[in-house]
Amino acid sequence: MMATDLLEARKLTMAELEAAWDSLLTSPQDLGMVEMIVRRPEVGEREILDEGELDLTEGLVGDNWRTRGSSRTTNGLGHPEMQLNIMNSNVLDLVAQGRERWHLAGDQFVVDLDLSQANLPSGTRLAMGSAIIEVTPIPHTGCQKFVARFGADAMKFVNSPQGKVHRLRGLNAKVVVPGVVRVGDVVRKV
Repeated sequence: MMATDLLEARKLTMAELEAAWDSLLTSPQDLGMVEMIVRRPEVGEREILDEGELDLTEGLVGDNWRTRGSSRTTNGLGHPEMQLNIMNSNVLDLVAQGRERWHLAGDQFVVDLDLSQANLPSGTRLAMGSAIIEVTPIPHTGCQKFVARFGADAMKFVNSPQGKVHRLRGLNAKVVVPGVVRVGDVVRKV
């Protein structure tokens, strides 16, 4: 399903975001679930998928991660430690104000799992479907598109000191065992 970037919603204030803090930390620590898969074939385009194939070289097959490139690499391709972006569904539901806007965050996977540094330190491996991914040390902090879609307060909130500890903006990961992931699949530590 193709999705558009044009869905608008009121941007929450810092007070509204902080008032929801306790509801954000209710995800399971060991066995979570894949809630949404989003492929970005081109800049500004989103495809909401029922299943996605993870590849060692391409990341999410059909996503533009590799060809879009990174300022952190010398070869102009995507950074291998930033192959996949994963965000918690509770946090995303708050800042996006509804599931119909989740795809706007730009993360390929939305999961119901505790993404905190304490629960998933760098190097932790997660099984999703028949694939295995590894949490990488590079922080996922968002971009100007996140601010435009969800507001400056949302960006400040997810990147606050406490937000970073809990990885409210999400995390970066890479594929270590290729496979297929479907919405509804369990996400578990291995």
